[in-house]
Amino acid sequence: MQSPLRSAGSPEGPSASLSLIIAIALGLAILLSQTVFIVPAGNVAVVTTLGKVTGLPRNPGANIKAPLVQNTSLFDVRTQVRPEQFSTLTKDLQVIQATATVKYAMKSTEAGRIYETIATDDQQIYPRVIQPSLLKALKSVFSQYELVTIATEWNSISELVQEKVADELRKFDYVTVQGLDLTGLQIAEEYRAAIEQKQIAEQQLLRAQTEVLIAEQEAKRYETLNSSLDDQVLYKLFLDKWDGQTSVVPALPSSAQAGGQSVIVNGRR
Repeated sequence: MQSPLRSAGSPEGPSASLSLIIAIALGLAILLSQTVFIVPAGNVAVVTTLGKVTGLPRNPGANIKAPLVQNTSLFDVRTQVRPEQFSTLTKDLQVIQATATVKYAMKSTEAGRIYETIATDDQQIYPRVIQPSLLKALKSVFSQYELVTIATEWNSISELVQEKVADELRKFDYVTVQGLDLTGLQIAEEYRAAIEQKQIAEQQLLRAQTEVLIAEQEAKRYETLNSSLDDQVLYKLFLDKWDGQTSVVPALPSSAQAGGQSVIVNGRR
């Protein structure tokens, strides 16, 4: 007869072993998931060890970190496009409103420094890095020009703002500015007529200056032509153009100076 203890323990042996294997497999899977991480394309990852940045930013693909003690933070390094509506004062203290659309990209090599100093994820980069520099540049540039100049030289001023923003951000060297567009300029209605009148006056002035320049060039051309003509040249030009029917042909310049008379062709003299 079998012992009651033995008969009770036999069925539990294989079950316990299976449970142990499953537990070990789950533990390994959890450990593996804590060790291997994937960085998506267009991103870099900052690895921190107990809160401190460790090593260089990790590039897209599979990467390894120490489980439990290391964490990762992703940063998007693709080009970002952000519109910013703003209002500011001009040199003549007029209020303008417009939209500045800035294109920028975070420098992947600076991800660790950004994490340590200013932002723990890429959603914080625009409000903490880009926006302050953009608004500062807008106010700095527009305060130098009167409203009429801003309206008529909008494209040139847009380029100045982009350069100013790039200069401001270069001080921190976190991102690169790839472009900036200014659109949707809004000004008080009473100033639109003044701006249009100035544009018309400038066009009329340019037309008048062009006409004066053309007249001066024509005058110089005739002056040069007159100074190059003498009696010999004029006589030659006459003979080149003579149709053979004219009755009176001028005398040669040398004979005219000596008191000679005009040559008569088919005439009575």
